[in-house]
Amino acid sequence: MRPILKNKLYLYLTEFFAGMSVMAVELGASRLLAPYFSSSQIVWTIIIGTIMIAMALGNLYGGRAADKDPNPDKLYSRIIIAAVWIAAIPVVGKYIIIGISALLIFTVSNNFLVIAGFVACMVIFVFPLFLLGTVTPSLVKFSVDSLDDSGSVVGKLNASNTIGSIIGTFVPTFISIPAVGTAVSFLIFAGILLLLCIVYFISPTVNFMEVKKVHFSIVLFIVCCLLGHDNSFAFWQTDLTYEGESIYNYLQVKENDNQVILSTNVLFGTQSVYQKEKGPTGFYYDHAMAAVYMGAKSDSQEPTKILVLGNGSGTYATQCKRYFDNVEVTGVEIDQKITDLAHEYFSLPEDVPVVTYDGRAYLNVIDEKYDVIMVDAYQDITIPFQMSSVEFFTLVKEHLTDNGVMVVNLNMRSDKADNINYYIADTIGQVFPNIMTSNVQGNTNRILYASMNDDMIAKLNAGVESEQDEDLLYMMSKVQQNIVSYEPGNLILTDDKAPVELLGMEIIDELITNEVEYYKRIYKEEGLEGLLTLI
Repeated sequence: MRPILKNKLYLYLTEFFAGMSVMAVELGASRLLAPYFSSSQIVWTIIIGTIMIAMALGNLYGGRAADKDPNPDKLYSRIIIAAVWIAAIPVVGKYIIIGISALLIFTVSNNFLVIAGFVACMVIFVFPLFLLGTVTPSLVKFSVDSLDDSGSVVGKLNASNTIGSIIGTFVPTFISIPAVGTAVSFLIFAGILLLLCIVYFISPTVNFMEVKKVHFSIVLFIVCCLLGHDNSFAFWQTDLTYEGESIYNYLQVKENDNQVILSTNVLFGTQSVYQKEKGPTGFYYDHAMAAVYMGAKSDSQEPTKILVLGNGSGTYATQCKRYFDNVEVTGVEIDQKITDLAHEYFSLPEDVPVVTYDGRAYLNVIDEKYDVIMVDAYQDITIPFQMSSVEFFTLVKEHLTDNGVMVVNLNMRSDKADNINYYIADTIGQVFPNIMTSNVQGNTNRILYASMNDDMIAKLNAGVESEQDEDLLYMMSKVQQNIVSYEPGNLILTDDKAPVELLGMEIIDELITNEVEYYKRIYKEEGLEGLLTLI
């Protein structure tokens, strides 16, 4: 046994850094997968389940290997392999995800997100975490000298692992990922593991093969650092105005002559589209502005107060300020980085204050009432359950004026029975007696208007009749053509039971199926050559 192992502190440090790296990789996995598969609870379940499988198998193998051949060199060799593998994730991980997605999208009809996410997670993360899972049983074998102190030693090892896991949880989330990004965070923790092993192998009794092993691993790590420090998830797009990460999101800004677009997902979904010139957008913002007419005060001298929960890049606030002179708009956005981008790229008006807060939490701490509350915090499958329940919509109602209107952007429209939109609309129907919906032509958004006021449509029509702005008249004509009354059913979401992500996943599967049907047909009829001709 090497002299360094006679000092149990080194063994505890090994346990500490192994635990830290496992949690850091787990959090890094969520950020690596989120731009492609969303950051929903479903994806987190896949990540946690996969890691638990890897760790369990690693524990079993590590214990058996330690009993059969209690050679510490083999343990630290496994840690070196794990370190190099983790360092390689920023280099090849995103290509593996895209490759797996491309293969599965032509073969999987249902549950694409779950299957593709699980396969990607298994391929990328199981092996290195399996190797790190062998650490604890192996160290127990090396650390326990007698049964007299076995309990104490094992307790210290587990404590070291747990403390490392705690640090590995907080550091990536609050320090490394926001500061340097996901890719560099993987490299940092891989480097820590590699340094731990280098210290072990350069201790006395060094032989040629060990030196060669260390040198080779260092070279591979340096190569990974050179190739893997790029934080681009959409590596095939070279015309992005901005690409980066925040504590909450992957963020991507694209720009052309007419529009600026914000996306928080690589494979599907656009969160905001800002028109550089004043005019109709053709998106849901146009329909949502009808709520300003519906909720306007009878005294035209008083400003219409609007609250936007999920302000994002501020397109709705911007449109309202562009077209209505007497409005006061306040935004609530949980992601400060998105608000920064809104000011930098999306021309968010300076007189629109934005509070960095969770939408529901913000309502809990204020007493103010509004004429219009826009709920726009729903992104693809990642619908926050706490903003889709009876309790939440009751809270919204309490912050509306007597004739106030809540307007909700439902961004995954589907006519399939019992889908997420019907659940949310039925839930709103438990709180508001008057509900209208308007489908946005040309995309998957549906706008819902809810109020205690029976005269929503009458106020809209009256406002339009007196309107002089041609753009507004055009936009409101689209609303008037599509708006219908909604009769709520009994599909109710509560704080206790709101399976929004499973419901959202069903719609995502439907949307993905519709999107790729054309390419599937080309592939079936003309094969790979047919697909290549489309590029």
